[in-house]
Amino acid sequence: MLAAQDKIDVQHELLARLQQARAETDRLFQQVKPEFLYQRPIPERHRIVFYVGHLEAFDWNLLGERVLGRTSFHSEFDNLFAFGIDPLDGGLPSDQPSEWPSLAQVRDYVSQSRQALDEGLAGAWSQLRGQEKFSPNQLLHVAIEHRLMHAETLAYMLHQLPFDNKVRKPRLPELVMHPVKPRMIEIPAGEATLGLSRRDANIFGWDNEYEAHTVAVPAFSIDQYEVTNREYLQFIDAGGYENQSLWREADWKWKTEQNISCPVFWNCVDGEWQYRTMFESVPLPLDWPVYVSHAEASAFARWAGKGLPTEAQWHRAAYGTPEGTERPYPWGADLPDPRFGNFDFDSWDPTPVGAYLQGRSAFGVADMVGNGWEWTATVFGPFPGFQPFEFYPGYSANFFDGEHYVMKGGSGRTASSMLRRSFRNWFQPHYQYVYAGLRCVGE
Repeated sequence: MLAAQDKIDVQHELLARLQQARAETDRLFQQVKPEFLYQRPIPERHRIVFYVGHLEAFDWNLLGERVLGRTSFHSEFDNLFAFGIDPLDGGLPSDQPSEWPSLAQVRDYVSQSRQALDEGLAGAWSQLRGQEKFSPNQLLHVAIEHRLMHAETLAYMLHQLPFDNKVRKPRLPELVMHPVKPRMIEIPAGEATLGLSRRDANIFGWDNEYEAHTVAVPAFSIDQYEVTNREYLQFIDAGGYENQSLWREADWKWKTEQNISCPVFWNCVDGEWQYRTMFESVPLPLDWPVYVSHAEASAFARWAGKGLPTEAQWHRAAYGTPEGTERPYPWGADLPDPRFGNFDFDSWDPTPVGAYLQGRSAFGVADMVGNGWEWTATVFGPFPGFQPFEFYPGYSANFFDGEHYVMKGGSGRTASSMLRRSFRNWFQPHYQYVYAGLRCVGE
């Protein structure tokens, strides 16, 4: 049990983290010139203005009544901004900008929501309402990480916005690296611990992270580095997008109908490949990790005569050790910091693979956390003992449909709190916009 002072310290820390998360998303919206906030940079997603209101609506819908015992002051907006869109194949949203409230109305809703929540949360914690199966602390963790997730997924969206719609930021100096030589590392047979234990009450986890369990992993080999743009260019030049035998039937149908012929971040100009960074186009950086959909990653792996790792294989290579123990992070027990990788909103762009020597796993595998999520071959599903959050039952369960794949690791726009070993991300296989790449495994 936490002592009284420890509880106060935790409460202050959570409230400070909520403010920091708000500041992160506020900065993101400020990257868009106001007149373009009604744009829809990704066809499958809502317009940007939706997300301005969504983050506050989520917090209010989660905390307002459950924690503060407050009734809604704007139920229409609570409902309007409640739910995003899962970008599955199918019909696209067709709403028009005129159908949305004015920016002044949305910002007033944001301001009122924050003020009401902050005034209530600043009160005595003992007076906040709690339920048997969840606490104010848990709900605040949910609000914080939900917002930080959107700080990343919104970056995907803004990445596709025309450059002149954004307030340009200078790029960080590029790391000077000698190109690494692709190689595979042998991982001996061992065990991988997936998930969190409910007995560890000091670590927050989403419902899909429970329950902790151990998986036996036979010996395998894995790429030391993520697949680079240089390697993926070889796949393209070899006719990978025209070779139907490399693609699952559904993936080939998607690629053909959507006329997909390269990663969404690439563009061929006058016969030369260009790469779309957040604020400008640059010559294709050959040593950056390639960002592709699961369908494209799977086709590349087949072309290479390899496969994508399972979630358990990925864990074994990232967190396992030759001695049979497991680490909290690939590099050890130290908390994430810039020595170990490209993450926690440190950069808008990837860095060359292999740049962070101190971030390597015990087996010498590089960049397993940060610089780009990594697709696995594992279909997203429940762990044994899964129990949905009572207050958010659809968070994971709605996606246990066999159409989403687990991603692990994190990108440059992933918050440090979600770099924990048990965190699981997922997307459907035909979504190109996520900052996700791959590394391959062999037998």
